[in-house]
Amino acid sequence: RCPQRRGPDTVALYRVVGDRLPMREMGKFLVIIGAIIALAGIVLWTGFAPKWLGRLPGDIRIERGNSGFYFPIVTCIVLSILLSLLLSIFRR
Repeated sequence: RCPQRRGPDTVALYRVVGDRLPMREMGKFLVIIGAIIALAGIVLWTGFAPKWLGRLPGDIRIERGNSGFYFPIVTCIVLSILLSLLLSIFRR
């Protein structure tokens, strides 16, 4: 037995429910975020990154002989703050 069709109810299946997105919208969002991350990686990899990136005071760099350890803690904190501010602006 086929359920009755109702105009507004069938459209409600594709609307955002509360704060959850339908799977199709979630997929689009993930693809866009992945493309942005890939583009940022290409830009950083090609050398167009700012010279200060990864060389801030407080970044940990230990080099001994043929080995080295590098952990850009302050750079990570600065980038996290910048991304948080940027995302909070876009959410409004």
